[in-house]
Formats: sequence, structure tokens, C-alpha cells
Amino acid sequence: MLVTADWEWDETLFAGSAAYYRRGRLPYAPGLVEALGGALGLDGCGRLVDVGCGPGTLALLLVESFGEVVGVDPDDGMIAEAERAAAARGVSGKARWVRARAEELPAGLGTFTVAAFAQSFHWMDRDLVARVVRGMLRPGGALVHVSDLKTEPPAVGGLPHPVVPDAAVGDLVRRYLGPVRRAGAGTLRHGTPGDEAAVLLRAGFSGPERHVVPGGRILDRSEDDVVAGVYSMSFSAPHLFGARRGAFEAELRLLLRAASPSGLFSARQPSTEVFVWRVGGRTG
Repeated sequence: MLVTADWEWDETLFAGSAAYYRRGRLPYAPGLVEALGGALGLDGCGRLVDVGCGPGTLALLLVESFGEVVGVDPDDGMIAEAERAAAARGVSGKARWVRARAEELPAGLGTFTVAAFAQSFHWMDRDLVARVVRGMLRPGGALVHVSDLKTEPPAVGGLPHPVVPDAAVGDLVRRYLGPVRRAGAGTLRHGTPGDEAAVLLRAGFSGPERHVVPGGRILDRSEDDVVAGVYSMSFSAPHLFGARRGAFEAELRLLLRAASPSGLFSARQPSTEVFVWRVGGRTG
């Protein structure tokens, strides 16, 4: 299925990234669980389906808020990481992981109280998936879209260590992979699609209700954390570098050491933005 007119999804989109994802991505803002619990009336019962769950980041954050969580992702590596993380937390009995594309839903998974998309919806055939997921939600259910708040200004000043030189890292990635954003076996010349609201309204959802969970906490990041962050992104996934990966990483580490000889960086935890879309009335 296409997400844009000139790009088709393929299974290499995040190939090799799963091992880096949990370490490389900044965590969601503290208070997200409480904010969702209040907005959705969560009581430790009900079922959550996390569509495009990656290594289970959001599903495992919310595992105590539901009777069962089901994570769906097309990437074998992501599913394996989610299973390992669930076992490490001792919640394997409440968490189920299914390797499938969102377009293959409902996949016999039953009905749910809440469906979540954590920075994943743009990779899908959104109209198809929205319609199908709406049909998987119980009366009074909700779809939630969770992402970093994109409109926050970058962190400047008052940090104990330098910030990651993102512009220079981006230039290095483009020097190795070309000027057009890579995505699996293809490229995204015009980026990923927007106007999510129109898609969900067409599918029959009502809303949205917008919630912002404040971030702002100062996080320390090591050189290895930053490298993991680069490899966790679809546009700089490890497989894209092929035989040049070693050379790329060596240059990346030299760039990072020049920016911070101590090998430490600082980041401000981003705020988390949540949009809640309803089917009928409130959950609960």
C-alpha cells in the first residue's frame, strides 16, 4: 500500500533499527500514563491495541492501565524487542505481540477499548486502517495518537553538556545516503503525509481532544545513545549504509567527539502531544 503517490512501503523500512530504538529515542514526557488514564477513564481493565508498536514503548508504558495490551508491528526485530522487554518487566502474561501490517487488521484480534498510534500512522494506508480500526473498537472506545510535540523550540542554554549537533549529523547522513530522504527500498521526496484529522473524520471518528503532557526534564545522553538515535530512524536505518556503515559510524563518532570531548550531551525531554478521537461516548 502507498502512503504517498510515489513511495510504497516495504519490510526493510526499519530493518536493523529495533536494537537501537529503545536506547536511541527520547522517552515520552512523565505524566503521560496519568494523562491518558484521566482522558480515557482507564481502570486497569479493557484492551489496548498499539498499531505500529515498534519495540513496545507505549504499550509497555500503559500495560498496567489495561487488562491486556496487544502490539502489532510488521518488523520481526521490533516484535522480538517488545517480547524481550515484556519478559524483563514480568508482564508477558498481559502483553501479546503480533507481527502484521496494520493493513492486515483485524487479524482475528477481537475488539478493544483503545487503539493507539505512537508516531506510526503516517506509514500506513491511513484511510483503510482508520476504517478497520474503528470497527475494532467497542462502543465508547477511543483512538489515540501520541507523538512528541513538534512545535517546541529547541533547547538552548542552561544545559550541563552540549546539545547534539543535529544539523551536522543530518548533513553527514545525506552525504552518505543522498539528498532525498531514504525510506526502506525507496525514497520519500515529499515526506510523509499530513492532515491526519481529515482521515479520521472520514472514518467516522469524532474529535479530537488535544492534551499536552509537559516535558522539559534535562536528560544526559552518551555518544552511544546518540549513535543509537541515528540508527533508530527510518531515514538512517543501519541497512541503508551497506558496506559503508563502518566508515559512516567512524565519521559520526568523530563529529560527536568534536562537539563534546567528554562524550556527553544534554537534551530537554520533549513534551508529548496526544489527540483523542472518540467512537460514540467516552470510554470506561
